[in-house]
Order: sequence, then C-alpha cells, then structure tokens
Amino acid sequence: MALKSTIFKASLQLADIDHGYYADHALTLARHPSETDERMMIRLVALALNAHELQSTCDGDGQLAFGAGLSDPDNPDVYLRDFTGRTRLWIEVGQPEDKPLAKACSKADRVRVYVFSSAAEIWWRGIEGKLTRLASLEVFRIPAEQSQQLAAMAARSMQLQATVQDGALMLGDGTRSIDVEPVRWK
Repeated sequence: MALKSTIFKASLQLADIDHGYYADHALTLARHPSETDERMMIRLVALALNAHELQSTCDGDGQLAFGAGLSDPDNPDVYLRDFTGRTRLWIEVGQPEDKPLAKACSKADRVRVYVFSSAAEIWWRGIEGKLTRLASLEVFRIPAEQSQQLAAMAARSMQLQATVQDGALMLGDGTRSIDVEPVRWK
C-alpha cells in the first residue's frame, strides 16, 4: 500500500518591499512521503520570493501554486500560470538534472531553481557547464544553515509573516524569525 502525502496548511502574510507586493496567501502544501521538512519549507520560501510575479508578470490575473513536485517529476514544485494557461514561471527545488531543466525551459517563459543542502556546491560544479546554454534559467542557492533552520519551523498548521527586502526574505512564525538570503549562481 502506498503512503499518502501529509497535508500542511500555511497562512502567509507577505510584504515584498522590493516589488511593492503585499498580500495574504492561504497555502496548502502536500508533503510527499519521501520529502523532508527542509525541502517543503524551501518550496514555501520559493513561492514567497516569487509571489510578486502574480502582479508584475500577470497583472494580478494568474495562478501561483504548488505543483505536484516529487509526485510527478514532469511538473514544477511551484508555478505561475497566466489566465491563458501559459506557464510564465517554473520553479524547481533541490538538485535537478540538466535534461529536466532543459525540458522545463521549453515549457515555461522562465525557470528558477532553488538549491539547498551542504552538497549544493558539488552539484553545481558538476552541472554548471551543462546549464550555460539555458538563457531562461536562473539558479539560486539557499545556504544550508538557513534551510535547516526553516525545517525546524515546519508545522502542520503555520501562521507565517514574510518580508522581502533587498533580495532577502525574513520569515517568522510569531516565536522565531529566520533570515533567508539566496545567493544567485546563474
């Protein structure tokens, strides 16, 4: 019998000062049985860092949502689609291979990857040369110590406040706060 995903709910109050985007998001995260809390929270951070695209790319007429993720490798972890169904932004979390990223670049206007964990540098050294031709691809690294702190914040029901300023995200849950500073690799 297959294990089912664990459902997490998050109420995210987002203030993106960099882009003038302020909104509340009621989110449902389905954590695949093989997914860690750390990876799930990086998906949430990726959504928060890119939520402003709803307004700046789709003029408020789009859908920003979590994809099937680990349940379906042909779908993004987070996506932004406009009202026509066109995928404007495809977000992957982790250390994907180059071929799925090339495929994602052919399906979406832009692709962003958020890499985390202590093995991120090793992955990057091995794949960097293969990704140079993908003009619509951006790669960001979330430092391992920050991603591990995020994992400790995971709960089945979360009330989160997020502020984006100067490219960094401050995420709090009322009792603790974590600063997440993505480093752009590509």
